[in-house]
Amino acid sequence: MTLHKFIRCKLKSVFRKTGKGHEQHESGDTVDDISNLPDCILHQILSFIPTKEVVKMSILSTRWKNLWASAPNIDFNDGLLYAKTVDGRCRPEVSSFINFVDRVLALRDPSNMEKFHLSCFVCNNASKIHSWISYAIMHNVQELDLCLFGVDPFVIPRCMLDSTPLVSLKIKMDCVIELPSHVSFPFLKTLHLSLVRFPDDASTEKLFSGCPFLEELVLLDCYLVNLNNIVISSSTLKSLTIHDLPYFGEFDDTSGCNIKIDAVNLTYFKYFGNLLNDILLNNALSLIDACIHIPIPQERETEVTYRAIDLLKQLRYVVSLRISNRIMESLIFADNMVHYSPVFSNLRHLVLTMESGKYPFGGLMDLLYFCPILQSICLLEGFEHHMCLGENDPILILVPICMLSCLKIVTFKNFHANDSEIYFLKCILKYACVLERMDIVWSKTRLPDLKKQAQARTELETIQRSSTACHVKFS
Repeated sequence: MTLHKFIRCKLKSVFRKTGKGHEQHESGDTVDDISNLPDCILHQILSFIPTKEVVKMSILSTRWKNLWASAPNIDFNDGLLYAKTVDGRCRPEVSSFINFVDRVLALRDPSNMEKFHLSCFVCNNASKIHSWISYAIMHNVQELDLCLFGVDPFVIPRCMLDSTPLVSLKIKMDCVIELPSHVSFPFLKTLHLSLVRFPDDASTEKLFSGCPFLEELVLLDCYLVNLNNIVISSSTLKSLTIHDLPYFGEFDDTSGCNIKIDAVNLTYFKYFGNLLNDILLNNALSLIDACIHIPIPQERETEVTYRAIDLLKQLRYVVSLRISNRIMESLIFADNMVHYSPVFSNLRHLVLTMESGKYPFGGLMDLLYFCPILQSICLLEGFEHHMCLGENDPILILVPICMLSCLKIVTFKNFHANDSEIYFLKCILKYACVLERMDIVWSKTRLPDLKKQAQARTELETIQRSSTACHVKFS
């Protein structure tokens, strides 16, 4: 049971014990453990519960009656009204939602606010939304989370700018974001943008340059097809995530967008998309952890292949790397592997996130030759069912240096005990001289063949190994 569900069940239990109209502190008939907690703990509990339910709890006792009014976290969501529209027109419940928000904010005490979350799927009253955001800013909100649909364009309220306490801003909205002439978020550390559309290149530069102390930036499915250049330049940025799947018709665009990232202290980089845009990582010498997932593209295979190789080159100093099959295929399809692949001189941990087929597996083996100090490798999804490896497959014509001197941990998940999987793991056991542990996780996608499992276990546990200290564990 999650903490949220536990708290709600406990509160319902307290309500049943006290009964409507009976005050626990006056009657003494029941022990309300939760109401006896300090205000700071109760506020923490309320932070897990939507504001609408928090207000309802005011009937529990005199202790709860006014506690909600000083709750540091506020959460308004009109999502339940989304299914209650007729012919595109909203029912009266929308006005009830507006009145509820207005009343809660009017009755709330003047204490500062830590988090303000506002989701408006049906309510598109821009002036009201601006007034609610202004209320949060006036109460020194530290984290602002906005999910807005139907407000197009959305103009950033001026009160949000130069807001000293604001450290986290999350905006999700399928519309154009309009910025004033001057943008300044002086203490913002976290910025998440989802589905946002920028009117031009200048607006992106204005926004990012207006966050001088930004540490985490997330761009999720933002509409970039109308842009030419995006510049993300920050000496404080530590974490960057770009989720860049195409919009309808984006494949028809021939130019793409140039995304230039200049972040000397960047330690984490994640990219998920079809690489329709060029990504340039400058000064990424501090990068430690990277995750690259490229789905199989329907078009522009050659172009995506070389962009994938270029991206790999820019990640050559990472310590930990997670990659998908598309990267592996790119290594195979590149004309000259020696010329295109970088040497990952710092890479210690490698994770393959999808099932390996014939081409991705070949790419993986090629990649190992360029990871001289690799210590661990993990295949999260194992091999595809039609994968075919055998004694005549020269998968280790030249044994990678890492396997002879550094590789200590191999993790193979979604193990079906197929011949190809067994052959691959036997090769690892045969050549990995310093291997300490091989963790094998049985597949749960089908009913287990116990006889086949027992045979595979015997083969792998009894094979002669280069490392006598290696322990093979099945789970």
